Amino acid sequence: MKKLISILSISILMIGFSVNSFAQKAEYDSALASKLGADDYGMKRYVMAFLLAGDRVQEYAPEERAEIQKGHMANITKLANEGKLVVAGPFINGGEKRGVFIFDVATKEEAEALTNTDPAVKAGVLKMELVEWYGSAALMMLTEIYPKLQKKDF
Repeated sequence: MKKLISILSISILMIGFSVNSFAQKAEYDSALASKLGADDYGMKRYVMAFLLAGDRVQEYAPEERAEIQKGHMANITKLANEGKLVVAGPFINGGEKRGVFIFDVATKEEAEALTNTDPAVKAGVLKMELVEWYGSAALMMLTEIYPKLQKKDF
């Protein structure tokens, strides 16, 4: 048992050193940091929206729900193309919690105005809970990378 703990400890230590040495090799790129809006820590302010089941979900026939969902997806694409929406996606088996958005905006008020453009929010199928969030500015690169990975459109 002592031998196993020693091997695990050494392995974790080696992984830690290899991650640390990799991180030390990266050079600070001031142009990229500026482009992405990063602060000195490589971070920036976002507003995260938790998409929750709305109060009017049961009021719509399946065909109507399909149209609302189509409008919801079109709105996501529009906001992403405008550079306002950085991350969007559903929770798997989330129940009342349906998904998340991460907005590249300065205030919760601006994020609220953007969520109010969503057909699913307008229809009461979804509601949003907005929270200010401090995360990696590297998230901003997702909009450049994602189209290269997407084989099918929604």
